[in-house]
Amino acid sequence: MKRLISTVLVASLGGLIALTANDIIRSKSGKVKQNTLSGSVAPVTLTNYGNAIGSGVNTDFTMAAEKSLNAVVHIKTTAERANNLSYDPFAEWFFGYRNNPQPYVQQGSGSGVIISGDGYIVTNNHVIQGADKIEVVLNDKRSYIAEVVGTDPNTDVALIKISEKELPYLNYGNSDMVKIGEWVLAVGNPFNLNSTVTAGIISAKGRNNILAGKSNPVESFLQTDAAVNPGNSGGALVNTNGELIGINTAIASNNGSYQGYSFAIPVNIVKKIVSDLSEFGAVQRAYLGISIRDIDAKFAEDANLKLLKGVYVNGLTNGGSAEDAGIEIGDVITKIQDVPVSSVSELQEQISKYRPGDKINVAVVRNNKDLNILTTLKSLDNTTSIVKRSEVKRSSIASLGAAFEDVNPDELSKLRLQNGVKVAKLSDGRLYRAGIKEGFIITSIDKKKIGSFNDLEKILTAKTAGEGVLIEGVYPNGMRAYVGFGM
Repeated sequence: MKRLISTVLVASLGGLIALTANDIIRSKSGKVKQNTLSGSVAPVTLTNYGNAIGSGVNTDFTMAAEKSLNAVVHIKTTAERANNLSYDPFAEWFFGYRNNPQPYVQQGSGSGVIISGDGYIVTNNHVIQGADKIEVVLNDKRSYIAEVVGTDPNTDVALIKISEKELPYLNYGNSDMVKIGEWVLAVGNPFNLNSTVTAGIISAKGRNNILAGKSNPVESFLQTDAAVNPGNSGGALVNTNGELIGINTAIASNNGSYQGYSFAIPVNIVKKIVSDLSEFGAVQRAYLGISIRDIDAKFAEDANLKLLKGVYVNGLTNGGSAEDAGIEIGDVITKIQDVPVSSVSELQEQISKYRPGDKINVAVVRNNKDLNILTTLKSLDNTTSIVKRSEVKRSSIASLGAAFEDVNPDELSKLRLQNGVKVAKLSDGRLYRAGIKEGFIITSIDKKKIGSFNDLEKILTAKTAGEGVLIEGVYPNGMRAYVGFGM
């Protein structure tokens, strides 16, 4: 018992001494240091859906959505089409006009973006192409009939206008400054669901091969994973500041609906096209006058190139902008006006922002040396002249029910045509009932070349009643067609 009591007393005395020493130390130091590995608590920042304090990232989309909704419109189109299922133009050629195909009304739907308070609206060309009537419905349900100011199939941009003032509109952003990973909103009317907003990020820039079936399109699309579906075409792609950075145009899909990949025309391209259409009625397209290709590792090795950046100059057009400026085959173009270009689509995007006659700096690498070459841009026919709107002329032959216009040199070149006259407008008449659609380019009548409206009028006015006519021509997608009918 004595040993046990002694042990307990010694233990108690030791504990008392330890506690006393600890109190003395605490009173002197004023604080206790914690073990930083096991006892410390890391700083915590709340990351709610709004602005996270100190995060530096704006993920609150409400302001951008409010700006966009009232500036994005619903576009409804109607077009009367001939039902040619039972129509045989060759039978009419031999036996005369014998049947009257019943027309039907084709309806379409898309979106558009108001870009000025006085009623100018930008949309896709494919949204309004061939329409007889274009109805614009605002977010507040007001409805207007729009007129077409101009279109550009090569970029799939169209400009229309309604008669109204003090409309809400979107300000232009700068698509050159858009970064991959940046938050964006897609605003439009998918599946006729009015005023729909979806969110995503910029997935890639400079995408091409999107406008299938177009001849020599200008493509450098913004790719986004914001949900875009049929009906979104022509709608707005905006940044978190509510600025317009693109026009939603297409999706990559196996089933026709959204599967995660959508594409928008960069607003810097749109701005220039809209400016040309409103000022001149036609796009003023400039060319460098070169053939180019992208650079990959294999080509760089074969061509003895040290850098995998820029665009390689494969060839030059005689008398073109590049040849006149001193650009040479084998040069690698790295910048246009201080904007880096690393692919063919990016170079096309930058050149598309200028007009014939504009002077630009082209940065090239030649024999491993950096050069800046001042270049005066030219049109496709190597001039600096401005292209004017084609005059639409209605045929004096009322039974044709058609108006015509000259084909611009750009379109003739892309379709590899030497001549032709375009069908600009159609009403009920011989051409319409024969199945010809607006945009058709007549290249010959009865095997005689048609180079102007006067050529067309001269041949057709010489025809007698009941005499056959054989028309040959090409559609804007390159499809050739032969149509026969009786006068």
